[in-house]
Amino acid sequence: MPDPAATDPAATDPAVTDAGTLLLLDSLHRRMATMHSLYYQAVDTMDLSHVNHFEREGVLPIAFSLFHYTNMQDVTFMVITGVAPVWDDEWLARVHPAINDHGKHRTVEEMVHQRIGDYDAFKAYQRTVFDRTEAHLATMDPADLTRVLVAPPYPPQVASTYSARCAGPEGITVLDGFECWHYQHGLRHMGEIELARGLVGLGGMTS
Repeated sequence: MPDPAATDPAATDPAVTDAGTLLLLDSLHRRMATMHSLYYQAVDTMDLSHVNHFEREGVLPIAFSLFHYTNMQDVTFMVITGVAPVWDDEWLARVHPAINDHGKHRTVEEMVHQRIGDYDAFKAYQRTVFDRTEAHLATMDPADLTRVLVAPPYPPQVASTYSARCAGPEGITVLDGFECWHYQHGLRHMGEIELARGLVGLGGMTS
């Protein structure tokens, strides 16, 4: 099979490569901001009775999806950047979730009991986490997208994840982290939230 670089000069042109990387980063930044806007629209059109509504056993409340995704973005931001999570004892006291855990490694039977105590405090925490991610994407060096975060072979808790399936042979990169841990993960839980909103008489966020 011929080498693309031998027939396509653009394949080895640094200017073309840099432009493509900048376009990719810009797209990621815009997609993250748009996805975050769906979360803001969702929380601004619900009250605590909607968020903490218990439908039935085995059905996670909206409170779980909201806290889980926000806290996971907070935690995985540290894996990507090395910056410590925002969540601490002060935020715990302010938000007062029923379960102080994002629940990734817990069962549905456990996390069905998740509730948010102070809704305004949660919204402040959510915006702090989301703003930090967007600010990082707006200023990061595009060359950092290819930095490997987790190299194979993966431990069992990583091997079963979407990001491990998505990663190339070199391992899970910064780009994979943002795309899988933040963007894809956020859309997945937004789908859960939109479905759960229907159970409490509310609609979705987009047509």
